[in-house]
Amino acid sequence: MKRFPIELVFWITALVLLANANPHAHHFSLCPLANLGVEWCPGCGLGRSISALFHGEFKESLNFHWFGIPALMVIIYRITKLITIRIKGNLI
Repeated sequence: MKRFPIELVFWITALVLLANANPHAHHFSLCPLANLGVEWCPGCGLGRSISALFHGEFKESLNFHWFGIPALMVIIYRITKLITIRIKGNLI
């Protein structure tokens, strides 16, 4: 039985949304700390950092969050790994 690749769809959708988002615009946040009014969160800015990378703003990306570049590399690696697993298992 073929399983739906929910993780693969999640990561690809997330990257497509981040690539189309304006990293400088303020928008709704899924961060529970930001929604509670906490000013600093270790993960806040990560999405904006990745979005800035997609727009070619490398310096801005580092200003938003220093871990944006490594996080994007890990996500891309995970996507390629999931695709490879599906191809080798003839699940596509």
